Amino acid sequence: MNFPSALIEEAVNQLSRFPGVGKKSALRMVLHILKQEPQDAIRLGQALEQVRTLIKYCKRCHNVSDGDLCNICQSHKRNPELVCVVEDLRDVMAIENTSQFNGLYHVLGGVISPINGVGPDDVNISSLIIRAETEQIKELIIALSATPEGDTTTFYISKKLAHLPIQISTISRGISIGGELEYADEITLGRSIVSRIPYGK
Repeated sequence: MNFPSALIEEAVNQLSRFPGVGKKSALRMVLHILKQEPQDAIRLGQALEQVRTLIKYCKRCHNVSDGDLCNICQSHKRNPELVCVVEDLRDVMAIENTSQFNGLYHVLGGVISPINGVGPDDVNISSLIIRAETEQIKELIIALSATPEGDTTTFYISKKLAHLPIQISTISRGISIGGELEYADEITLGRSIVSRIPYGK
């Protein structure tokens, strides 16, 4: 692809690093930005910079946050006795969009995957165990994708919490085996949360 400007080429190269964005799509974005008022482009740049430099992670659940605790953990309308364990932020957003869950979350930041060199210490499992031992949690819903890595992580967590009187559930398999949670439609995901099933330790 030939570019009339080295600056445009660099902008295209940077934008095409995003997932699902090819060079042609990136070029359309750059050309769109060129048509906007300068202050619009500046605001876009500032928003991206702030996302990277100012976003924090909740000290309680590891969700993204503007402060030490995320909005969900701070809310008095949520049920603190019910905690949903998810892989990442996209899963929190997907479940929140169902409006079927009113508890808290715990974001692992990944799943156990020995093949990829990801062990229990590489994800937020130790902080989950601390929460389970110190907070008044009655039920833990493990909402991980139905993959070997997700199942391995679920098994590991259940064994680590076996000494506690906490009910461990998993979302029902309305989610297809091997399917990613974030791509499930809201109705199916919502029903999976509502009709969760006890996890056999």
